[in-house]
Amino acid sequence: MATASSRAAPRAGVRWFAAPVVATAFVGGVWLTGGVIAGTALCVALVRRRRALRAPVIAGYLVAAGALAAYLAVSTLHERVVHEHVAVGAPASHAPTPAGGQAANVQLASGVFASGEHETTGTAHVVRLAGGRRVVTLTGFSTSPGPDLRVRVAPGGGTDGSADGVADLGALKGNRGDQQYDLPAGFVVRGATVLIWCRAFSALFGSAALRAS
Repeated sequence: MATASSRAAPRAGVRWFAAPVVATAFVGGVWLTGGVIAGTALCVALVRRRRALRAPVIAGYLVAAGALAAYLAVSTLHERVVHEHVAVGAPASHAPTPAGGQAANVQLASGVFASGEHETTGTAHVVRLAGGRRVVTLTGFSTSPGPDLRVRVAPGGGTDGSADGVADLGALKGNRGDQQYDLPAGFVVRGATVLIWCRAFSALFGSAALRAS
């Protein structure tokens, strides 16, 4: 016959599964809502409603908050410099007719970066390669280092990197230097805007409104 203590032990063990659950929820909440308040509020609500979960909830919260703070500190303070060989092409309005039908790179659009929440400089270009693929290049580029920075292209003049229709070109390779990204097939370049977007905190670091070349 099981004693009260033997029956309580499994329940105590199960309670500690709340620690990794809370840690995951906290980090996910920060990434989805762009702030720490939502994750902290969730933990406080759990502690008030279920006092038996106080220890595992607090432990999970502290571990997640510490790990997240360390990641943000490293990614925010660390400069990443790249020097990629990027595609160039003659502006479409002045592109010469290729001799013998041989295709050449053509610059379809370009735009100068304007600062958002952080100072951002440089130029974004959209270049159609000789084979037909299109790429976005960043030249003379510089912005502040930050966590989870993405290169995105928004249709029209939008500057919300999480809006519908925005194309994600991938993680920013470096906060300084020339770099190149593939543009999805079928994306309409006319009037689009290149964004440097912090996914972790839903923050715009800089934007470049594209104009036909």
